Amino acid sequence: MGTLLASVIEAHDSAGRWQDFERVEATIVSQGDLWGIKGLPQDATPRRMSVWLHEQRASVEPFGDPDWHAAFTSERVAIERSDGTVVQERSTSRSSFDGHNFETPWDPLHRAYFNGYAMWNYLTMPFLLAAPGVTVQEIAPWQEGGETWRVLRASFPPSLATHSTSQDFYFGRDLLLRRHDYDVDVAGGFGAAQLVHDYIEGDGIRLPSKRRAYLRDATRQTVRESLMVSIDISDVHFS
Repeated sequence: MGTLLASVIEAHDSAGRWQDFERVEATIVSQGDLWGIKGLPQDATPRRMSVWLHEQRASVEPFGDPDWHAAFTSERVAIERSDGTVVQERSTSRSSFDGHNFETPWDPLHRAYFNGYAMWNYLTMPFLLAAPGVTVQEIAPWQEGGETWRVLRASFPPSLATHSTSQDFYFGRDLLLRRHDYDVDVAGGFGAAQLVHDYIEGDGIRLPSKRRAYLRDATRQTVRESLMVSIDISDVHFS
């Protein structure tokens, strides 16, 4: 593990408790322009997100009907009732996005897959950067808002469901995450710059409670007029 990554992980987990936990639960509220573009307008209903920390698995409830939840793994996505019966499922989750562009409509299983992998990635960051198969290197620093942010560029293996193979992570002087850049491969590969702030603590782990993903232009600038996804995170508990 590189020196910068080790320091980043310590900044988010000063007590070294991450490896002791298996799961995190959080309340999320998600909105933004992407959902309307995909034909799935999003309301402001709080939902409960569960993420397994050491395997790529997640669930969120409610999902559609009050008795339904979405269940995600990298190989399968499903909408299930509270008793476990399956409403819909798809085993070829990633390939179902083949040929999609920015405006291609999604069905509920597309949405469930996107939500599952994205929130799994967000709630395991920055610890995911030290996972087997993930490689990181420090690139040139970035100037934003009068601050200088150090940047790690990560390359993710094909076995991991994520936005894109190459992603950039920006860290402030305190080594907490400030920004996350990626291409949304499942939506035509558009560039996103996600700004994160308002840190909270859950069982000793520090994480941002606000995530705002905007379009990113060719010069890596954030297009603040185009808020694709907003996520508010609260009531976080690790177990």
